[in-house]
Amino acid sequence: MGYSDQRFNVNLSILFTELPPLERPAAAAKAGFGAVELWWPWVDAPTPEQSELDALKKAIEDAGVQLVGLNFYAGQLPGPDRGALSIPGEESEKFRANLAVAADFAASLGCKALNALYGNRVDGVDPAVQDELALENLVLAAREASRVGAVLLIEALNKPESPLCPIVSAPKAIEIVDKVNAATGLGNAKFLMDLYHLSMNGEDLPSVISRYAAKTGHVQIADNPGRGAPGTGSLPLEALLDQLRDAGYEGWVGLEYKAGDRPSEESFGWLSGAN
Repeated sequence: MGYSDQRFNVNLSILFTELPPLERPAAAAKAGFGAVELWWPWVDAPTPEQSELDALKKAIEDAGVQLVGLNFYAGQLPGPDRGALSIPGEESEKFRANLAVAADFAASLGCKALNALYGNRVDGVDPAVQDELALENLVLAAREASRVGAVLLIEALNKPESPLCPIVSAPKAIEIVDKVNAATGLGNAKFLMDLYHLSMNGEDLPSVISRYAAKTGHVQIADNPGRGAPGTGSLPLEALLDQLRDAGYEGWVGLEYKAGDRPSEESFGWLSGAN
């Protein structure tokens, strides 16, 4: 097996950022990709104007690419925020306001995976209070995802880059997945296995794959160190993806890496015809 046996999609919120957002789907298609994923594109607007949603939908459709992953509103990404759903007050309210909007937008493009980022710990707020709020919001998110036939993704970030986020290990993310599924009975909460974040936490990646592949709904990759393209660091990504496939994972692998100073289309040489 190897890279040519994987289904790769491009994260348009971290790659092709040298282009305006509405030009990125076509650039991904030109580079040979048939699928893309996105962080929530409107960082200050959980409920953007319909005309903005329509313009992005048209850009994706005109490019002939499939949207395979979308974040619910998560605050400033990239930036200081690591999600909104566990943040009391305005951020939580924005997350809830975004749920139906994001789910409907995903459904309009046949997207079957919606990612809900947990959020940082907040000074002066009891972590138990945040966790209770988070579970309430994740239950709502799981129901919205189920309404449009999608899975709800729970992602583990990494502690060095996200020191205030409590979801910084695969076991912790799986714990949240299990709690959401137990609370809803829907079974549509899944693990988003980001191999870069897990490697930054020092986790044993082959062990993570063997333990959690069956609960994984999406995979993302970047090399480490550097968060660059495969081959720029030391992670054995090809072998890890082979292991995932052998373990039964047949879903998409999102390219969520930084192209560096060069144009994004020059960062795909490692693929060697995989797409």
